Amino acid sequence: MAMPMLSEDDEIPDTGAQLTLDLGHTPSHGLEDFLVGDGNELAHGRIMSFPDWADPVTLLVGPAKSGKSHLARIFAERSGAVFAGADDLARLASDGGRQPVIVEDVDSRGYPEAALFHLLNQSLRDSRPLLLTAREGVAHWPLATDDVRSRARRAAAFTLELTDDIQLSQMLVKLFGDRQIVVEPKVISFIVARMERSAAEAVSLVELMDRLALAKGTAITRSVAAEALDRRLVAQGAGSDELDWGGPEDE
Repeated sequence: MAMPMLSEDDEIPDTGAQLTLDLGHTPSHGLEDFLVGDGNELAHGRIMSFPDWADPVTLLVGPAKSGKSHLARIFAERSGAVFAGADDLARLASDGGRQPVIVEDVDSRGYPEAALFHLLNQSLRDSRPLLLTAREGVAHWPLATDDVRSRARRAAAFTLELTDDIQLSQMLVKLFGDRQIVVEPKVISFIVARMERSAAEAVSLVELMDRLALAKGTAITRSVAAEALDRRLVAQGAGSDELDWGGPEDE
């Protein structure tokens, strides 16, 4: 059947441990805080090359916690881009102009397709810089029409992924550093050798280890790391993510 056309991111179970005060933390999203590795250097290079883009639309694709939002914030600092919500797309397209725009999680937030279609058209027509982020490639976006997909396929697409133990170790060091925690290199190596290879899992483990260490009144040691790894393994085996206290989708 022909497709219709458009017109133009809990608590630790009670074990009798002392009550801990969670003071929270602020992830750092500066340029110097972005960890460049084999799995993201092309995406990073694209952002750093602005404003010398040969085409106006850029798409960053990667799983949760892979650094898409971090790069988007760097782009906003470099370009003066505005972050657009679902209610902003139509207005931005109608107003026109060339101020850069960022649309995050374009494949999962239910943006109105007609408005997204018009913003893509305006960007392509007027060379307005537009940065999109998504977890999946364009072919997998849950769209009702082919119009948005056909425009989005004209974007310069870059993938972000973790590719080696060194980059994963660096990510753990940064995540702990965001919490003002210093962890011995041998503990980092212990974690990397045993954890699931994903940025989202790194975020979950750091959160869990921080809370466990606070509850025990100790530093993050190999023993704390081992307990956190065991807890995550049990939760995943049960098909649960109850111990995942990750923050926004893509810090």
